[in-house]
Amino acid sequence: MRSLDGPTVAFPEEWVSVGMGTNHTVRIATLNMFGLRENWPARRDLIAEGFADFSPDLVALQEVVTNDSVDQAHDVLGDGYQFVHHTEREADGQGISIASRWPVTAVHEVDLHLGPRPAAFACSALLTEIEAPDPVGRMLFVNHLPDWQLTHEAERERQTVTVARVIEDLVGAGRLHVIVAGDLDATPDAASIRFWTGKQSLDGFSVCYRDAWAATNAHEPGHTFTPENTLTTTAEVGDWELELGRRIDYIFVRCSDHGPTLQVERCRRLFDQSRGGTWPSDHFGVGAELAAVTPSGRPVP
Repeated sequence: MRSLDGPTVAFPEEWVSVGMGTNHTVRIATLNMFGLRENWPARRDLIAEGFADFSPDLVALQEVVTNDSVDQAHDVLGDGYQFVHHTEREADGQGISIASRWPVTAVHEVDLHLGPRPAAFACSALLTEIEAPDPVGRMLFVNHLPDWQLTHEAERERQTVTVARVIEDLVGAGRLHVIVAGDLDATPDAASIRFWTGKQSLDGFSVCYRDAWAATNAHEPGHTFTPENTLTTTAEVGDWELELGRRIDYIFVRCSDHGPTLQVERCRRLFDQSRGGTWPSDHFGVGAELAAVTPSGRPVP
């Protein structure tokens, strides 16, 4: 793990309260942006409109390009966010990034090139410590992008355990909400996802996170990489032409011994409609609203 030191950005007071209404909810979004491919200018407008409509407080972006000539994250989210970009990026600047409406107080990077087979792309994890307004308070927001290859579940298991251990070390014995989001490249029945949701251990280690989609849409498949979206099957050289549809993009909330530390109120797909034949990305995004109070109105411990 590499921790990045240096000054953090303190937002003006009017920014700090954005998104934290009387119901004490936090809006989380994740999207694989698909880089600059397939008519980026048209896709950019659709993604910007979608984010403006959902108005997330924290955003995990994958396959997002940041270089000397383009900043896709800022292009679609605009001002009002602090942006953190993982230092490992591909030749064109593509990698993972996080956007936060609230001050980021520390940044940690986890190298996921754990072998033995090469990932052949910038697989990585980005962990940000964030000071959210009360009653939420201090948070750890994690953008996790493991290997994508269908045959690499063994690599994903190692990568997932590595990230989970880093999270537990950072949390320690303190009170800290943890949200893990990203393109996890595995379906809910895969070992790496079952590990996150507490259904199995890996390497003698276990955790438990609440899957936001499953918590509120238990009977819906929620596919995020699907032939419903023609970019999935036709983009680039059509490698995914035989794709049947999978849910591989997630928002997870860490559980203590008694349950999640934030209540999942709602979760839905984002960017799942085309306009004029243009799709925002080859993935659908995921958005969730998390509350710092229980359904009975009691503060979440």
